[in-house]
Amino acid sequence: MHQARYDAIADFYAAAFDSTADSVSQTLLSLLGPVTGLRILDIACGHGRIAREIARSGAGVVGIDISGNLIRKAREAERNEPLGIRYIHADVSAAEGLDDAAFDAATCNFGLSDIDELDQAITAVSKALRPGGRFVFSILHPCFPGGSEHSGSWATTGRYYDEGRWTAQGSLSSLRHQVGANHRMLSTYLNTLSAHALWLDHVAEPTPAPGWDQAHDADRKPLYLVVSSRKAAALSSGQR
Repeated sequence: MHQARYDAIADFYAAAFDSTADSVSQTLLSLLGPVTGLRILDIACGHGRIAREIARSGAGVVGIDISGNLIRKAREAERNEPLGIRYIHADVSAAEGLDDAAFDAATCNFGLSDIDELDQAITAVSKALRPGGRFVFSILHPCFPGGSEHSGSWATTGRYYDEGRWTAQGSLSSLRHQVGANHRMLSTYLNTLSAHALWLDHVAEPTPAPGWDQAHDADRKPLYLVVSSRKAAALSSGQR
């Protein structure tokens, strides 16, 4: 397994993103719904902030991340506050350590743009979910071109239609300036879901914190996208 991009910035990331009070996390958890007694897979779990919140709500949680340094932080948090979470250090695109149809739901909070192989990752998600299971994820809105100081999902010097890996240059885009991101069109995300029998269930576009959007010239543009999908009971012949 190659060196994860987040290994070098694990301390920065864990300190900067350690709350679930933001509008996107709250929307993701709301779309996930009641989880008591369910088994949940948290993809690109990082240091475990979403995984811990789900576990506190009564779910059995497995977190998976390619960054060994972030997984170590997640395991340390589990030792300090035991919630029964199992953390796997693995690349979800390779589907390592995941049993077929073992989970009632899966989540991924802002992680899909970090994953280079989207199709392989969604293949693994679909295989891990039981029929009827749900996949809820959040991303920066793929249509968002950025604000005056905050990079969006694609370079201001490029076009929405230009998919690929890029590095943010906005002065307030501290994370994406360090680790970059994969830009994909909205159609790519939705078509990849349906190709693996994950059917659109609900879509939300939560707003940023009050005042943030106007201050950074993003008040007329969508910034976040949260998607809930549900796995079909069986793949049709055209999707096998």
